[in-house]
Amino acid sequence: MHLLTRRALLGAALASVPMVTGTFAQARTTADRLATPTPAPPPAPFRLTLPAPTGPRPLGAVSSHLVDRTRAEPWKASRPARELMIQIWYPARATHGHPPVPWMSPGGVTVFEREQRIPPGVLALPTTHAHLAAPVDPGRRGRPVVLYSPGLRSDRSLGTVLVEDLVSHGYLVVAVDHTYDADQVEFPDGRVETFAITGAVDDALIAKALAVRTADIRFVLDHLTALNAGRGALAGAFDLSRVGMFGHSLGGATAAAAIRADRRLRAGVNLDGSLLAPVTAGTGRPFLLFGGDPGSGAEDPSWDRFWESQRGWRRELALTGSTHTSFTDLETLLPQAAPVLGLTPGQVTQAIGTLAPHRAIQAQRAYLRAFFDLHLRHLDTPLLRGPSSRYPEVRFLR
Repeated sequence: MHLLTRRALLGAALASVPMVTGTFAQARTTADRLATPTPAPPPAPFRLTLPAPTGPRPLGAVSSHLVDRTRAEPWKASRPARELMIQIWYPARATHGHPPVPWMSPGGVTVFEREQRIPPGVLALPTTHAHLAAPVDPGRRGRPVVLYSPGLRSDRSLGTVLVEDLVSHGYLVVAVDHTYDADQVEFPDGRVETFAITGAVDDALIAKALAVRTADIRFVLDHLTALNAGRGALAGAFDLSRVGMFGHSLGGATAAAAIRADRRLRAGVNLDGSLLAPVTAGTGRPFLLFGGDPGSGAEDPSWDRFWESQRGWRRELALTGSTHTSFTDLETLLPQAAPVLGLTPGQVTQAIGTLAPHRAIQAQRAYLRAFFDLHLRHLDTPLLRGPSSRYPEVRFLR
């Protein structure tokens, strides 16, 4: 495993991606010099798209603002209580008349463009395949539930490609924004809270972030319990006897920490995230380590310590030709945006690796679903028993 790939990018996964470079800036300067006195109307923004989910079920989604009044806000003293935004994705009965859900909220887009130095109006960020507040299809006795936690300085949008696919196969997925360690979180009143952590991203800061995030996840689980027992549109939709969690980078470490702290979580997946003690002590429940290409960097000893201590079912997989960023939606969005932003093929490869984006996404979707099918639905699959000719990019390390 790659210490530099994981630990160095743990707190700056998005900041490490050269969304706009000097190449693009130079191209714009040249165009300005050659402009005619009467400039032509600006071209329409280039529309980015997400790959369609592979399952048969239509998707609905709603977002919720949660306030945990039992906790003071740990990152910003001026806020009296811990506030979160979550997005609940679910199989829908029908979607007609319900608008598509945007990939990112309008206020979040503004911050995202500023942080990534994307000129406004150049790109149109994608819409999702979910429909806002479409009627839920709860299944016979509620759907198995999976929580998603993004990396530090990332928000819930960055996991949409994986989230949508799970939902299309019958899962109910709850994506969590961890306020103030994300670049942007927009609340229903239009307030956008941005990254508020100061100081070096060292082990002490990561340990604090993990503790805050673990408390966030436990509070979300409490909320889901109340929601399921209530009288709202989602009442009875959650099978809370079958709950798992996955996350990317610090979100993957959060999954490992939360599963140790809360027995309501039955199984977890870490997508390329470094671990800290005591998380490295493992758990008695099933856990999957799924990382980037192991051939180009130093090993991450935290995964070795976790493997040695893990008492439950375990696998460690590596996605050949991938990078840390490959486990986010930038795997598909960056190649689409590259010609518009003036990025070279070499810059794109540096960001997301050499593996074709559609193959990277197919493999991630397949193994993530196989894991939760096995441990939440008890559906055995040969995909997790050993190497597969369908996915030669996925290496079984142990």
